Amino acid sequence: MTTATSSNMLEPAQYTAAKLVGFLYIFTNATAIVAFSARGKLMVPHDAVQTATRIAASERLFRIGIATELITVVGVIILLWALYVVLKPINKDVALLGAFLRLAENFVLAYITVQEFAALAVLKGTASLQAFGAPQLQGLSDIFLRVYGDAFNIGFLFLGLGSAVFSYLWWKSRYIPRALAAWGMFASSVMAVMSLALIVFPGVSVMGMTYMMPMGLYEFGLGFWLLIKGIQMPP
Repeated sequence: MTTATSSNMLEPAQYTAAKLVGFLYIFTNATAIVAFSARGKLMVPHDAVQTATRIAASERLFRIGIATELITVVGVIILLWALYVVLKPINKDVALLGAFLRLAENFVLAYITVQEFAALAVLKGTASLQAFGAPQLQGLSDIFLRVYGDAFNIGFLFLGLGSAVFSYLWWKSRYIPRALAAWGMFASSVMAVMSLALIVFPGVSVMGMTYMMPMGLYEFGLGFWLLIKGIQMPP
């Protein structure tokens, strides 16, 4: 494995990639929030009929939410490339591990949008579904959307693991304050553990998305730090 020492000089490409990382952390979090908000306006918890009615009445908004999700996925994949450029001099093999884990996350999150398209197709009542009544179609659409929602835990598990690996490299590099990198390892571990816990114990979902707050603080904090301060030569 290749490891950089503190005497290594930072390369211009690392400075540029670090700025891109900062921008994309903020951009992808913003687009994810937009997608979540668009979806949230249409979803009525535990009410398949109301959810189906809202989606059918606001198909364009529903599709905008899907498109914004995919924009987020593309942005995160570019973010991973930039993270690799910045951190590969610290340990190329570990940086590859982090990149592969986060790529798995984004493959999952891109694929599960198929469930949203399936729910929409069911609600639009194609010719092959004429034998089903409205209640059956609404129930089937609700199943697709529930699977879609639950599948996020799979993606977030890989997100937490990959982010923990990159946070470790940030901590080891001293390119950013070690306190920020340590918070990243903590927040990423919480994300991974809670995602796995929700798969095994779905009742834990009563706590909502509060377990994601540490990760949100970390990614926004790191994003603004890199945009304003950039990476620094380690002491």
